Amino acid sequence: MTTTPRLYLDHAATTPVLPEVVAAFLPYLTEQFGNASSVHAFGQRARAAVEQSRRHVAALFGAEPTEVTFLSGGTEANNLAIRGVAEAYGDASRRNHIITTSFEHPAVLAPCQALEAAGFRVTYLPVSLAGRVSAAEVAQALTDETLLVTVMLANNEVGTLQPIAEIGALVAERRRRGQTLFFHTDAVQAVGKVPVNVRDLGVDLLSLSGHKIHAPKGIGALYVAKHVRLAPQQLGGHQERDRRAGTEAVANIVALGCAAQLAAQRLDQMAQVRNLRDTLEHELQARLPWMAVNGGASPRLPNISNLAFDGLDANRLVIALDLAGIAISTGSACSSGSTEPSHVLRAMGLPPERVRGSIRISLSHTTAPSDIARVIDLLPKTVERLARLQNPTD
Repeated sequence: MTTTPRLYLDHAATTPVLPEVVAAFLPYLTEQFGNASSVHAFGQRARAAVEQSRRHVAALFGAEPTEVTFLSGGTEANNLAIRGVAEAYGDASRRNHIITTSFEHPAVLAPCQALEAAGFRVTYLPVSLAGRVSAAEVAQALTDETLLVTVMLANNEVGTLQPIAEIGALVAERRRRGQTLFFHTDAVQAVGKVPVNVRDLGVDLLSLSGHKIHAPKGIGALYVAKHVRLAPQQLGGHQERDRRAGTEAVANIVALGCAAQLAAQRLDQMAQVRNLRDTLEHELQARLPWMAVNGGASPRLPNISNLAFDGLDANRLVIALDLAGIAISTGSACSSGSTEPSHVLRAMGLPPERVRGSIRISLSHTTAPSDIARVIDLLPKTVERLARLQNPTD
C-alpha cells in the first residue's frame, strides 16, 4: 500500500534547508568549531568561513562585503535598521519623522510603533486595492524632518512588488539637497525570488532572512551602506563592526552563505516557478469562477498566490487541505494563531468576507508540475464541499 506524500506549499513561511546547505553547515558544528574572534588557527579558519559567506551574501544583492552585517534573522535586521537609524540620527525637535506603509510586516510596524510611543512621528501610508503603495504619496509625505523611509520590497502575503527604485530616487534627491534621510527596505520575501541590487534600488539598508532562501532559521543579514551609522541594539563585544555584539554563529553564517550562492545561481528558475503559479491560478479560476486573486493585477513575486473565496472560512479550508496532505496558510506565519483578520488584506481595503476567505499558496524552485496538478484537482472539490457545509440549502 502506497501513501501519497505530504505536499508543502507554504514556502513564504519558511523553506526546507537544501542538502548542499546542510553539507556546508555540519562541519562547523563538529571539527571546524572555532570562535571567529580567536587568533589561533581554529579561530582563523572560522573567520575565513565567515568572510567567504559575507562575500556570497553581498553578491546576492549587489553590495560590498563590508556592507553586510550578520544577524539572527529578518526581524532583528528590521529592528536594527529602523531603531538604529532613529537612535543614531534622530532627535525630538527635528529629524523625527518616519514614513512607512500600513501593510508592512510586523517586524517593521512594531519598531515604528515603539518609536512613535517614544516621541517620533510616523506616517503610515495607505496601499491600493491592488496591493501597492504610491511613490507619489511617499513624495507628498516627505518633509524636512523626515529621517527614514521604510517600505518593503515585496509583500509577504500577496507578493506585490513595491516601487522601491522610484522611492529611492525621491530619497536621493532630498539627500542631494542636504537632508539627512535614509531608505530601508524589508526584502525578506524578495531576495532569491527576483533580481535585487541595492545600487539600482537606491536603498541604504536592506533586510534578508536565511530561512526564506533554504538556509536554517536563526540567521539573516542587513545591508548597511557605508555612509550609514547605526546605534547598535545589542551591546557587548565588537563583532560585526560594532553593529551587533555577540559571538558569531559560524555554522549558520556558513549555511547562509551557501544558500545565497545557490539562490543567485537559480534565479533563472524563477520563470518556471511563475509559470506554475500562473497555471495554478488559471486552472482554479476555470473551475471556481468566483475565486479572486488578491494583488493579481500588480507586479508580483513569482512564487506567491493569494486566493480569495468570498464568504468561505479560510481557516477551515487550510485545515481541510492539511488533512488531505497539502500544507498552505491563511497568511503570514508570524500571525499564526491570531484570531485577527489579516492586516495586509485589510490595509488593501478588501471587504471583510474576502479577508476572511483568503489563503496563501507559496511555491519554490522545488515545486513540481505534479504538485500543482494535485492542488488543481483537490482544492476545488474541498472549496465546494466546505461551501455546501457552510451554506446548506433548505
